[in-house]
Amino acid sequence: MAHQLPELPYPKNALEPHISAETMEYHHDKHHKKYVDTVNQLIEGTDLKNASLEEIIKNTDNEKLFNNASQAWNHNMFWQWMSPDGGGQPQGSLAKAIEKDFGSFEGFKKQFKTTATDLFGAGWTWLVRDKNGKLAVRDYKHAARNPLIQGETALLGLDMWEHAYYIDYRNVKADYVDHFWNVVNWDFVAKKLGA
Repeated sequence: MAHQLPELPYPKNALEPHISAETMEYHHDKHHKKYVDTVNQLIEGTDLKNASLEEIIKNTDNEKLFNNASQAWNHNMFWQWMSPDGGGQPQGSLAKAIEKDFGSFEGFKKQFKTTATDLFGAGWTWLVRDKNGKLAVRDYKHAARNPLIQGETALLGLDMWEHAYYIDYRNVKADYVDHFWNVVNWDFVAKKLGA
């Protein structure tokens, strides 16, 4: 089955002023599309031609296919982790889990931001539920890797590749992370926690 580029769940300008329509156009319409197109090219005629992105990520030893499938999956989730109605603080069981495992919401934000801004080169910063059910912040030290390969649950991911922030924030990654909190879709994060 051919993988499809998902439509954005909101207009390209919906996350402004935090993420510009120009960034969304390049990020979604060009970068994300290229990952999806490359996956489709690489699985044609192979035993993974009908596999889901998750199955490809977990089962391929082809580095190029892994990187593109992982990036396609990461971005499929990334658009859902943001919302024009996002921001604020998590509520309910998610808020309690964050407080339990990080001491406070502010403690979590500080650790997440430090991990994101300290990431050298391209990659992602993740809030995960680990194999023991505890929340943790990860970066996996590799550009396309994600929690699936570690058997962890991705609750929230932030794209720290330059294409995600450079148009809007140039080289100031910390400003990008600060603005990200204004668009986080905590309802979607909570659904992932409950899954």
